[in-house]
Amino acid sequence: MKISIRRSRRAAVAVALGSVLALTATACGDDGSGGGGDKGAEGSGKGEIVFWDNNGGVRTDIWKEIIADFEKANPDIKVQYVPIAATEVQSKYDTAIQGGGLPDVGGVGAAMLAGIAAQDALEPVEDRLAKSSLNGKLNEDMVTSVKVAGGSDEHMYSIPTSANNGVLYYRTDLFKKAGLEEPTSWDAFYEAAEKLTNSGKNEFGYTIRGGAGSIAQALDAMYGQSGITEFWDGDRTTLNDPKNVEALEKYAALYKKVTPAADLNNDFTKMVAQWDSGTIGMLNHNLGSYQDHVKALGVEKFRGIPQPVGPSGKRVQVSNPVDGLGLFKSSKNKDAAWKFIEFAASHESNSKWNESAGAIPSNTEAAKDAWINEAEPTKLAAAALNDGSTSIVQLPYYLPDWNTISKADNEPNFQKVLLGKMSAKDFLDTVAEQLNEAQAEWNEQKKS
Repeated sequence: MKISIRRSRRAAVAVALGSVLALTATACGDDGSGGGGDKGAEGSGKGEIVFWDNNGGVRTDIWKEIIADFEKANPDIKVQYVPIAATEVQSKYDTAIQGGGLPDVGGVGAAMLAGIAAQDALEPVEDRLAKSSLNGKLNEDMVTSVKVAGGSDEHMYSIPTSANNGVLYYRTDLFKKAGLEEPTSWDAFYEAAEKLTNSGKNEFGYTIRGGAGSIAQALDAMYGQSGITEFWDGDRTTLNDPKNVEALEKYAALYKKVTPAADLNNDFTKMVAQWDSGTIGMLNHNLGSYQDHVKALGVEKFRGIPQPVGPSGKRVQVSNPVDGLGLFKSSKNKDAAWKFIEFAASHESNSKWNESAGAIPSNTEAAKDAWINEAEPTKLAAAALNDGSTSIVQLPYYLPDWNTISKADNEPNFQKVLLGKMSAKDFLDTVAEQLNEAQAEWNEQKKS
């Protein structure tokens, strides 16, 4: 199934870039089924629309609040809310594109944007934005990020809603008890991870992500230590550079030495819950879990700081996908769907959503609201991005195969690395080969 999905995406890229009809009527036809390629309609601007939340469960409560606000302001429009777990949303979109049943509006992170856009499933939104009250009120870097991630020089396929930087959370109470300084460098991180571990008492220095989403976290730690600041060296990825191989070997060796054994299968929800309820010193996650930590620990027992700096004294992080809302081409009520997107990205709603998530708002007015100064990790993350202290390795979200390669295709192999059944070099060489091939195909399609 993985092979067929990747092949269908590559065929779709040819359609998008070369204007050649290469998909079958069933997979991409205008047959009213709501699949990729269905042109949809503007509609009356009233009635019901369907919204897929790409982080269902985690963000359900705040979306229901925003939807209630929207329906109060727009009594002629009803929003059917569909929560989809982040680990399942890619496959849900792929299935609906091929067989029908896409929503009117959906959460689409930058990491999966190119793959969906290449299958002709998303409506370009740049013209609607130009005429919208949102025009000029969205963070320019986030707008640029979704444009690049969409894989098109001409079109914009989503409206950005938030940025969610990587954060190193650490237990201030445990660090103080152990006489440890704040883990602002990778050397200090490793020292603390070892010193805080007493497996006999179920105390660990770190929790490593071994389940869904593991590779993104590993890349952040890997490039952070190697100090390499570019993902590509010409048309070849730096992923398997010897410095990155060495960094991944050191990072993966933490598993079961200073981490719980359960980490092997932990996605972010299990990892966060484990950290919040236990005696684990450090956790790498993004701004999105900040409020969970506050509820579990209070603000006195932990801090969330930017990722550690490397040996050079510089901080290097990989780009975190900007989240956004996409308008699906198959929608029969695009007018009402766009009204919902506008409302969700407006000052009040965008501020409310990002305060709940602890993320950086895309709406520039929301980004000035007082809560940002009160949410320390968000404040520090925003400062680190803007003060010149951080270099960002831009991941190739524009590749339609990126999300599949960096998740489903290779997460089981990363687990093998943690278990010592596969070397870090073999793992990175495998991923690099797939990415180099995808980049070569992308470059060929751009020429045609």
